Amino acid sequence: MTSTATTPSPLAPPTPYQGVARGREAAPSGGKRPRLYVLDGLRLIAAMGVVGWHWVGVERFPAVWHGLPSELMPKAHLVGAYSWTGVELFFLISGFVICMSCWGRTPGQFVTSRVVRLFPAYWVSVLMTAAVLLVVPTIWGDNTHRPTLSRILTNLTMVNMPLGVDNLDPVYWTLWSEMRFYVLFGLLLVFGLTYRRVVTFCAVWAFAALLAPQANMPLLTNLVQPTYAWYFIGGIVIFLMYRFRPNLLLWGMLVFCWLIAQDQIRGVIGGYEYGTKHHLSWAITVTLTTLAFAVVTAAALGAFNWMQWKWLTVAGSLTYPLYLLHQEIGWQLITRVREWMGPYPTLATVACTMLLLAYLVHRLVERPLAPFMHRKLEAAFQDIRQDIRPERKRGI
Repeated sequence: MTSTATTPSPLAPPTPYQGVARGREAAPSGGKRPRLYVLDGLRLIAAMGVVGWHWVGVERFPAVWHGLPSELMPKAHLVGAYSWTGVELFFLISGFVICMSCWGRTPGQFVTSRVVRLFPAYWVSVLMTAAVLLVVPTIWGDNTHRPTLSRILTNLTMVNMPLGVDNLDPVYWTLWSEMRFYVLFGLLLVFGLTYRRVVTFCAVWAFAALLAPQANMPLLTNLVQPTYAWYFIGGIVIFLMYRFRPNLLLWGMLVFCWLIAQDQIRGVIGGYEYGTKHHLSWAITVTLTTLAFAVVTAAALGAFNWMQWKWLTVAGSLTYPLYLLHQEIGWQLITRVREWMGPYPTLATVACTMLLLAYLVHRLVERPLAPFMHRKLEAAFQDIRQDIRPERKRGI
């Protein structure tokens, strides 16, 4: 007798993942899975990695430390020379978190969440960095790093890079990468998120990223980001494993992202060698990015569900303001504190100072402004959904 069962399509949504992976407790039907506190910790680790790169990995500006970090702090420099891979970890986590936070939301809710999350701390950081660069004599001994008013104002939009305006702080370049990811994912969100659509989205984006370098189409290249797309896509695929279940298709897509990422990183290394002024090992770099893929995947499959430390949420909240503030302001602090302390005490003092500053931005800016902005933006999108004309609303 012929079986009536049919083979499910590889794009058919699998049943919700109930914890088949070792170390993952089964989530009760309809219940919430444990919060992934480990992701908050990983975000802070990624941020500290970028901080380490700028503070002790970069050798091109010896005036910062009154000497070369490789000579003053050889072990710290060895770590810092590779800790820029925190950016890749950031993008991987971003793919996971954005997909997770968007599931079941409308495009308006997505835009609201991103604006509320990104702009308050960013605006304050831009103004604080500008104030430091304008008021405090720069470590360079000239006026080349003093920003103009127009440059400051354009940076407040977060889209200064496509306008050809330099970032006030070089670390802002990743924000433009994130924003392009948000635009792509927001377009998908218009149609609603389903397992099938998200898998198809990842496949189409991956194909476009492969095609872009040979297509000689700058607009396509800028949109699909062939160098960093693999981390965003990888993070989305890991989320699908988390929300549903791992299967051969998702594992294949994740391995494919890693394979292309290890190839693309060969070109990325050259830019960082410009900063270190010495050779960087491809093997070490790929090992670190592989570890990033492995740890985020393990977190999604439940390996760290035991890590229910609520203080990690606070640590995660420091990540964004710390990232925004640390480079230019950190350099100004280092060059002055270094006159009174040794290299390692200087590093510890400035790190604690910047963490405190990041906490103050979170506590005094992000937390008070977020509810207010959320209410106002929700009301604005409600008007759009109801198609209320301004003159009608005023009773004209």
